[in-house]
Amino acid sequence: MISPAKQKVVGIAVSKDSLAISYLVEEKVQHLEKENTRAGFRQLLKQCGTESLYVMEATGIYYLQLAYYLFEHGVQVGVVNPVVIKRYIQMHLGKGKSDKKDAQWIRRYGEHSQVASWQPEQQIIVECRQLEQVTEQLIKQRTMVINALEALKQQPVASSLAIKSLQQTLKILDKQVKQIQEKLLDTLEKAFAREIKLLSSIPGIGRKTAGMLLLFAGDFQKIDNYRQLIAKAGLSPREYTSGTSIRGKTRITKMGGSLIRSKLYVCSFSAKKSNAACKALYERLVAKGKNGKLALIAVCNKLLKQAFAIVKSGIPYQPNYMQISA
Repeated sequence: MISPAKQKVVGIAVSKDSLAISYLVEEKVQHLEKENTRAGFRQLLKQCGTESLYVMEATGIYYLQLAYYLFEHGVQVGVVNPVVIKRYIQMHLGKGKSDKKDAQWIRRYGEHSQVASWQPEQQIIVECRQLEQVTEQLIKQRTMVINALEALKQQPVASSLAIKSLQQTLKILDKQVKQIQEKLLDTLEKAFAREIKLLSSIPGIGRKTAGMLLLFAGDFQKIDNYRQLIAKAGLSPREYTSGTSIRGKTRITKMGGSLIRSKLYVCSFSAKKSNAACKALYERLVAKGKNGKLALIAVCNKLLKQAFAIVKSGIPYQPNYMQISA
């Protein structure tokens, strides 16, 4: 963690093409605007110096080039979840919105909060994530082609050339998805053989899910406890109650992690039968009157808890090992 108020903080609101920058000079607020390019980064560093703490939001992919550039130049970088900044602004009753105002709020957050020092992830993790993203895009395209093909076949008159074209496209997409998935899993199993083997030892978690978990958790290096993993997957429960009049349903946050969340949900069907701890949890919740979906979400959380404990301890899944299965 980087301690607040010990160095000058530069707040940066990053967009696709530009950087809105806020910093203090002799307690007076200064604002800059630079291009989101290497030339803009050089100008920013020249003006604000290498001794400053540069704080920005994790806005999609647009912040990455700047974060990498600053890190490579030995500068301290803090990357904050946009939700955290949004809550900070709300807490201080901030009104209105612009890049200039956002940069100022980000700077203020960096001045008064403990900001985790950012470091780039391993290159292999980044590249494998890109393969995973491309696979998901191809699968979505495949679904669209299947739907188009089915719709075409339902028509009273259908062009044989149109049908043939869609069928050929479907074959190409199937081949590409298979090739990329095999390459991705092979790469992960070679680079992280220990972790994949440990994760695959959990009943309900197959090799593909083990690889997805590893990518999602960033090799588990920056995860300090299982609660962080559950929150990152958007599986933390969110209660909505107040006094005696408001009794909303408890739901999960669904903030981030949609891909791993859906995969874990599929795995939970197998885990509630084959995984001793998950089976006991599922049966206990159902016996208490909880609906099946809620019980399966609890199983997803249990799988993440097991995954964290097993990778960190280096001990494969053991049904009777209470520290892991509890």
